[in-house]
Amino acid sequence: MTEPAAPSGLFPSISGTSRGMALMLLATVGFVVMQTLIRVAGEEVHPFEVAFFRNIFGLAALTPIFMRHGLQPLKTKRFKLHAMRGSSQAFGMMAFFYGVTLIPFAEVTALSFSAPLFATLLALLFLGERLRARRLTALAVGFLGMLLVVRPGFAEINLGTWLIIGSSMTWGCSIAIIKSLSRTESSATMVTYQGLFLLPFTCAAAMTVWVWPTWEQAGLMALIGLLGTVSHLLFAQSFKYADATAVLPLDFTRLIWASLIGYMLWSEIPDAWAWIGGTVIFASATYIAYRESKLSKQR
Repeated sequence: MTEPAAPSGLFPSISGTSRGMALMLLATVGFVVMQTLIRVAGEEVHPFEVAFFRNIFGLAALTPIFMRHGLQPLKTKRFKLHAMRGSSQAFGMMAFFYGVTLIPFAEVTALSFSAPLFATLLALLFLGERLRARRLTALAVGFLGMLLVVRPGFAEINLGTWLIIGSSMTWGCSIAIIKSLSRTESSATMVTYQGLFLLPFTCAAAMTVWVWPTWEQAGLMALIGLLGTVSHLLFAQSFKYADATAVLPLDFTRLIWASLIGYMLWSEIPDAWAWIGGTVIFASATYIAYRESKLSKQR
């Protein structure tokens, strides 16, 4: 399936790199707003049920793409890889949705930056990628940043922290798979199969805590699903327009948005260690992406 063309009225006169950067910024805002709504919904509905409805409404949000392209987004020769990604990410999604309701926003976002580090570590261990000194150093610095956020022995590590770290590990696995899938699959195909495989796992988990939502709660979860799908599409599409080294640094703005929203809605004042550790983690992950891009171009 070919990538859906960008609407002619969306960023019509700017370069591909600038367009990719704009899409990444929109994606970061969408992710943080979705994260906010997850916490709000999770105050009355169990996070597992929120995750289930996020996937139902997230798939529904793809309707315009199917109306335009028919069943083309379902055409793939890499079904097993989609299944591997979806099944692993299901556990990460439920862990993330639960963790968001337990710890401050800034800490959630800072720890989530570690996902690319786990992706790189998995690629080294299981995909046979070369162990280069600079990459190894960047990984060590990144995981040091995680320790700065968590500060074991100096601050209590609660369930929410472990859940977010666990979700980052599974998202790292997903990133490693996405790198392979993106060579042949469109953004729409990857997002569609992600939703299709997440749905049965989150449904099974939701059934254990099921409570029928009110119309207001259902509307809130519909918005979560819409934001999640649109943000993932924007995130994936940003890499189609621009090099990763141009768009990845903008992902750091998630920490800014999360800190602002956490303060305005829940009076959460970000811990200085969350900012320091988050910056270290993000800088490490961005450097690894830069090195990978540079080596890829050299090859």
